[in-house]
Amino acid sequence: MSTSAKEACIGNGIEYDMLLVGAGLANGLIAWRLRQCRPELTVGVIESDTRPGGNHTWSFHQHDVSADQHAWLAPLVAHRWSGYDVRFPDFNRTLPDDYLSVTAERFADVLEAALGERLMTATPVAALTPTQVTLEDGRTLRARAVIDGRGYHPSPYLTVGAQAFLGQQWRLAAPHGLTRPRLMDASVAQGAGYRFVYTLPLSADTLLIEDTHYIDADALDVPTARANITHYANAQGWMLKTLEREEQGTLPITLTGDISAFWKAHGNQPVSGLRAGLFHATTGYSLPQAVALADAIAKPPSFDAATLAALIQRHAKAHWQTQRFFRLLNRMLFLAGPAEQRWRVMQRFYTLNDGLIARFYAGQLTLADKARLLSGKPPVPLGEAMQAALKRTPRLRAFHHE
Repeated sequence: MSTSAKEACIGNGIEYDMLLVGAGLANGLIAWRLRQCRPELTVGVIESDTRPGGNHTWSFHQHDVSADQHAWLAPLVAHRWSGYDVRFPDFNRTLPDDYLSVTAERFADVLEAALGERLMTATPVAALTPTQVTLEDGRTLRARAVIDGRGYHPSPYLTVGAQAFLGQQWRLAAPHGLTRPRLMDASVAQGAGYRFVYTLPLSADTLLIEDTHYIDADALDVPTARANITHYANAQGWMLKTLEREEQGTLPITLTGDISAFWKAHGNQPVSGLRAGLFHATTGYSLPQAVALADAIAKPPSFDAATLAALIQRHAKAHWQTQRFFRLLNRMLFLAGPAEQRWRVMQRFYTLNDGLIARFYAGQLTLADKARLLSGKPPVPLGEAMQAALKRTPRLRAFHHE
């Protein structure tokens, strides 16, 4: 914005070019990208917690983002490993692609340094509109555009399952010996859904261990998940010493939905991240989609709330279309065969070639990839698989985000 235009805005009571409500992954990346590409803009970020990023770890695969995106993300990446492992009852495998993680601590450090006083933490919001934010203390802040990025909000227009998890970061009494992550260890006992243990080696003697479940609703039994982690560590010969932190989350796994009704319900309010439906339908990963949205928002030479809302809606609807095949796979995973046998679907998937697996995570499957995924003997009953694939209004229990 030019100096004269900015002065005119201030004269009209507009204090910001953009206000980002919620300093989670999506809004944090938008703020970081605008700081790089549009430093002339006055961008404010409002967060109810004491630091941005909350208590999360966000991970992604090497080919999930482009080379240019890797470059601007680099300061936020705390860990990068060469390759990762998966384990199933019938085989183990190492995949060659790099795996990367952004920790909440690194995320907060970078944003706090970049945004300074424009990052307003410990600041609860009472209400917002596309151009105004009312804080709980009664103050009102005005902007040309307000983006609501306060996390997933259940919608009657989306049918979703859940990837529910509890993670614990442990310092061990001795080195663990891992050189790369275990993305899925599904050799563990199953239950009312697909269960696996996810492990990230953060240092020679520190691990993040997550007990993860693909279930019809997010009713994760937290005490049992904690006991599962302890049992798993003991079985691996890891001597747990100090619990450094614990994180809990539930990611939506989309089966079907009415995308037009979903966006109509948002009206003209710009939204971001999970609230905008921007996540991988099968894995629940959202960092690549948040990166793409941040790039899209940084491009226009000017914007207001209406044009920004339209831009985000077009972007999210295009993403929805690319995820159609993944929603079909999800219906087969959740609706075909016994819940305790869902691991067979994922085991078969990991027998496929490296390139297909990388494209799956990146959401860039080719027609040949899709044919390969559906060919051969299915790991679930054929009749049930066909019925699940054709369902448009499957019934699952309601999903409520923590």
